[in-house]
Amino acid sequence: MKTYRYTLGALGLLLIAVGARLVAVLPDPLDVLVWLGGALVLHDGVIAPLVLGVGLLVAALPARGLSRGALLTGGAVLLVALPLLVRPGSPPNPSALPLPYGRNLLLVLGAVAVAAGLLAVVSAVRTRARRRREA
Repeated sequence: MKTYRYTLGALGLLLIAVGARLVAVLPDPLDVLVWLGGALVLHDGVIAPLVLGVGLLVAALPARGLSRGALLTGGAVLLVALPLLVRPGSPPNPSALPLPYGRNLLLVLGAVAVAAGLLAVVSAVRTRARRRREA
C-alpha cells in the first residue's frame, strides 16, 4: 500500500510541475493565476457549502438514495452543459450550439426530476403493498 501511495504522490507532484512549467512559459501568467484563484474562491466559498447544505437537507428525506442519484445526475448534466451556455460571444464553431441549449438543458433536468419522482412513487407503493401483505 505504501508503494501505491508513494507512486501516486510522485505522479501528482510531476503533474503539478508540468502545470507550473506550462503557466511559467505563458506571456502573461497572471491571467491564469487570477482564474485559478477565482475558481478556488468559487469552489470553496459557493459550491462546497451549497453541496454540503443540500446534502444535509437530502439526509432527512425518506428516499435519500434516489434523491442523491437524481441530484448527482442533474449536477453532471449541468457541468457538461453550463460552460457552453455561459460562454460569452458566439461559439467558434457554428455547429457547437445548433439547438436551443438552455431549453434542452431544462428539459433534461425536468426529465431527471420526473423520473426520480416516479421511482419514488413506485417505491412507496411497493413498500405499502409489502406492509399490507405482512400484516
